[in-house]
Amino acid sequence: MKTLVICSGGLDSVSLAHMTAATRQLTRLVSFDYGQRHKKELEFARAAADRLGVPFHLIDMRPIGAALTGSALTDDIDVPDGHYAEETMRITVVPNRNAIMLSIAFGIAAANGDEAVATAVHGGDHFIYPDCRPAFTEAFDAMQQAALDGYATTRLWTPFVHRSKGDIVTEGAAHSTPFAETWSCYKGGAHHCGRCGTCVERREAFDLAGVIDPTVYDDPEFWRQAIADRARSEAEGR
Repeated sequence: MKTLVICSGGLDSVSLAHMTAATRQLTRLVSFDYGQRHKKELEFARAAADRLGVPFHLIDMRPIGAALTGSALTDDIDVPDGHYAEETMRITVVPNRNAIMLSIAFGIAAANGDEAVATAVHGGDHFIYPDCRPAFTEAFDAMQQAALDGYATTRLWTPFVHRSKGDIVTEGAAHSTPFAETWSCYKGGAHHCGRCGTCVERREAFDLAGVIDPTVYDDPEFWRQAIADRARSEAEGR
C-alpha cells in the first residue's frame, strides 16, 4: 500500500517511517514548520527521507502557527520539566495541530495517488493531546472519506494509537531505525535536555523496551526521579 508518512524527525515518526518502508510502499515524508521552537527536529526528518530514498515535503505553516498561541512549543513560555503524563504538560498543546497537519497531508496524498497517510500518535499521548486519541483518529478518517468521496480512497493509518512508546522503540529496533538520528527534546539545545516531558518519556521508553538508548542527554538520570514523582503523585491521588 502506497503510504505517506507525517514525519517530525522525532523517535516515533522516524521509527514509523522505517517500519513503513519495510512493510509497505513508503512514498514520501511530509514535515511541518509551524514556528516550533525545537525545529531542529526537521533536519532529522529530512535526513530520514534521504536515508530511505523518498521525497521530502516541508510545509511552511508558520503564519498559521503564529495564530495558535499559548503553547510552550511556539511561544516564549518555559517548557516544564517532569513526566509527560503530568497536568503541567498541557502547556505544550498546540490547538488543533494534528487536525491541520493531517488535512494537508491527506491533500498531498490524494493528489499523488497515495493510498494511506500514516501518523505516529500513540497511547502515551492520550492524556495530554486530544488529537492523538482513537476517537479523534477514527472520526478524522471518516471525515476524509467524505471529503475525498469520488476522488481518492486514502485512509489514515495509526499503527501505534493503542500502543506505548516502549512498543514504538521495539518496532523501531526491529526495523533498524537509527535512534541517534532522531530528535525529541522540546528545548532544542545542543543535546537532549533529559528533563522535559518528551525527554523523560523517551528515556523511559528505551528502558521499558530493553533497548540501549544512544541519546546524549544533558541530565541523563533525571528521568528516574520524574517517574518516581509521578508514581507518588498517583498513589496520593487514590
